[in-house]
Amino acid sequence: MSALLNFLLTHRAELFRLVEQHVALVLLSTGVAAVVGIPAGILAFRRPQLGGPLLFVANVAQTIPSLALFGFLLPLPFIGGVGPRTALVTLTLYALLPIVRTTVGGLKGLDPAVVEAGLAMGMTPRQLLLMVELPLALPSIVAGLRVATVIGVGTATIAAAIGAGGLGEYIFRGLSMVDSTTILAGAIPAAVLALVADGGLAWLEHRLRTRRAASFRVPTIALAGTLALGAVLAWSMSTGSAGTNVVVGSKNFTEQVVLGELMAQAIAAEGLPVVRKLNLGGTFICDRALRSGDIDLYVEYTGTAATAVFHQDVLHDPRQAFEQVRELYARAGVTALEPLGFNNTFAILVRTRDARRLGLRTIEDLRAVAGEWTPGFGYEFIQRADGYPGLSKTYRLSFRSAPRAMDLSLMYRALGDGQVDVIAGDATSAQIDALDLTALEDNQHYFPPYDAAPIIRTSALLRHPGIGRAMARLVGHVTERDMRAMNRAVDLEHRDPAAVARQFLAGIK
Repeated sequence: MSALLNFLLTHRAELFRLVEQHVALVLLSTGVAAVVGIPAGILAFRRPQLGGPLLFVANVAQTIPSLALFGFLLPLPFIGGVGPRTALVTLTLYALLPIVRTTVGGLKGLDPAVVEAGLAMGMTPRQLLLMVELPLALPSIVAGLRVATVIGVGTATIAAAIGAGGLGEYIFRGLSMVDSTTILAGAIPAAVLALVADGGLAWLEHRLRTRRAASFRVPTIALAGTLALGAVLAWSMSTGSAGTNVVVGSKNFTEQVVLGELMAQAIAAEGLPVVRKLNLGGTFICDRALRSGDIDLYVEYTGTAATAVFHQDVLHDPRQAFEQVRELYARAGVTALEPLGFNNTFAILVRTRDARRLGLRTIEDLRAVAGEWTPGFGYEFIQRADGYPGLSKTYRLSFRSAPRAMDLSLMYRALGDGQVDVIAGDATSAQIDALDLTALEDNQHYFPPYDAAPIIRTSALLRHPGIGRAMARLVGHVTERDMRAMNRAVDLEHRDPAAVARQFLAGIK
């Protein structure tokens, strides 16, 4: 607990910014969902033939997993892309169902005698709705807002995977570092936000239920205020990455976050304003963000670029592989700079005690034990052409069961704990030494080179010459030993990636 308190105190400025982003996402998405969902619920109540399709659409949106929905929306123009926009659309869709459903339920649950009394008094349908039905159904509508808000607080943590900010940044950062303190720094404030929102709306719901008559004016004003506050907070989020800023991205594992910090700090040293969008997710998200202009640069690996981005057969000569990738990127208006200096190839890892006991030295040696072993691989590795499909075919490996898919940050621990028997890790990972793992020799040279190189939008490079000068400080200066040491400092010593990057840059001046 003391470690968590110390973390929150030392990162209080960043924590406040992330809480602000989280609240903005929830307020604005829930407010928009209320503006859309309450009228939709009224329409579904007044026109039952439309009610079924409306609720069906809301139900379908609710059943789509949040990460999948992010993936569907990312490529779409206007509403997609990396950042808060896609997150707001996703959160709004998730909030619609409880609001529409409780609005319909509240209106259907009214005492028919009260409605008939209003009609007997000569009220028009509009007057009846605004003066009788909605005020009486208001507690149920608030109950729907309560559910939608709590769902929004939880789902907003996942939005950090697409660069939307919020407390999920700490959770993803902690997962990549295998650091429970950082995970709790994001999870506990998010839980507190959910409890506060739930308690406040529960109090409001109770107050409305215990009153004999409820005015619809106060909740309407409150909803307008919520939308206004959410819009202001969202605007403050968006202005931070607009204009002439250089936006640096990274994938969602330790090495990428460190490399993102190295580039961001080197660019900032040239006097350029920098915005960080780190821990974005896998190759697909980073590449999509680069091409859409949501980020200006990130580090990619030559083998990954050739196979996962361009779906080409990669050359095994490192220089030829880089030239191939540079030409492919140039056609898309992207510049691939010279590699940083290390090759982070895939490493097929087993526990050292198993390697010694079974005499495992090469990947080919796995054939003898594959029928009794369970592999564990990252989501990308299972699907990529240069991943598991090609590996099992090249080495004729037939494991006991299909590979267990898991996040990259969890694979090493799963292998060390005996949950899986073989994984595909990174050659520069600090977890190899920490967990006493052994990398098997790729004796058939299956894996292509994975030289890490800065990938930059050409327009950004031309607009900001300082980016080129900053990258010149890094190109060729980051060795495999350097990268493993920096990964170790973050993963095992739990040091801040920004501080680790700062120390490395100070040593190459």
